[in-house]
Amino acid sequence: MSDALRQRQWTVLKGLLEESLLRSPFQQERLGAAGVAVEDIASLDDFTRLMPLTLKTDLAADQAAHPPYGSNHTESQEWYTRFCQTSGTSSQPMAVWDTALSWEWLLENWRLGYALAGVRPGEVAFFAFSFGPFLGFWTAYEAALGMGLRCIPGGGLGTVARLHALVRHRASVLCCTPTYALHLASAASEAGVDLAQSAVRKILVAGEPGGSLPAVRRQLEAAWPEAEVIDHYGMTEVGPVAFAASGAPGSLHVLGERYFAEVLDPRGQPVGEGGTGELVLTPLGRSCWPLFRYKTGDLVRPRWTEQGLLLDGGILGRADDMVIVRGVNLYPGAVEDVVRGIPEIQEYRVRVTDGAGLLQVEVEIEASAGGFARVLEAALERAFSLRIPVREVPYGTLPRFELKARRWVRS
Repeated sequence: MSDALRQRQWTVLKGLLEESLLRSPFQQERLGAAGVAVEDIASLDDFTRLMPLTLKTDLAADQAAHPPYGSNHTESQEWYTRFCQTSGTSSQPMAVWDTALSWEWLLENWRLGYALAGVRPGEVAFFAFSFGPFLGFWTAYEAALGMGLRCIPGGGLGTVARLHALVRHRASVLCCTPTYALHLASAASEAGVDLAQSAVRKILVAGEPGGSLPAVRRQLEAAWPEAEVIDHYGMTEVGPVAFAASGAPGSLHVLGERYFAEVLDPRGQPVGEGGTGELVLTPLGRSCWPLFRYKTGDLVRPRWTEQGLLLDGGILGRADDMVIVRGVNLYPGAVEDVVRGIPEIQEYRVRVTDGAGLLQVEVEIEASAGGFARVLEAALERAFSLRIPVREVPYGTLPRFELKARRWVRS
């Protein structure tokens, strides 16, 4: 990362720190407990050395102690107009409110992402999700409106109705999860909808690691002729963070002017290029709900450039989702990349069981024909030098997902 970028990040961050210590009870308490005063932090190096890491459990505990929204606010209550909440996949859903000013900052992040993806004003964009209270959906939609896209919300429509709307209205941009884009393609085949006749040229995917996995991209681009898959990463706590660039798949660009990013090992030490660590983020513009050094729980492989941080391979998985089976580290993203390398497998689920302290893993699959359990077993053994049993189940047995897929089941 260039010295000029670091200096710009520090200039913004310094003002954010000063404002937060004046106005946010949550941040005042945290820094006081750490024995840190804002004047002690005179550089980014001081920031990473002195500022304590923020965990999701810290935010959840604050909201429990100060219901319902916690004490991490810098404005009076009436200024907060936009409500979102986390998906609750790993804990109780957490509420987050934004002011109009911070909401606009979030939308600008998405506009920068659309530009990286090569999306242009005037195109028709289809949003194939039920919006609910989820930040990613609303910010993607409203940012597209603001930059001049013609937007079709798919909330409330069934899958077949969405397919017909995509084709009829000549949508060139599709926004959804990787899993749902594959489900749409499968439903199109069953409903006799020819996706070769659609105008879709960009599929922006988020919510799961699949958009940066080569096998998943190949499946999606085979199912959607002429479409380019663009990955995106973000979360309610920090906003829209990183996007792939058109023509450069497999890596996510963290928006360096918008986030100060770190990648740390379990001891809290920086991870070098080629290593794997947890992404830690400090948003530089969400002043109404400031977060400093937020542990995302997401594992990444960093590569630093003059423009900032690239995440090679996208999001590799969740730190708490990795399992160790007979001494082998298994990441959900790595397993999915192997599974999606076999196009005949239409859906899968991984069962993780703990028998007397020894983890066991089994994969269930739905396939278009018999015999692919053995094919996948061989592919998994080649990839991980580990025998993982695979069992075929009848079509329709496994769940389908519109939001984040939950394919790893522990018992």
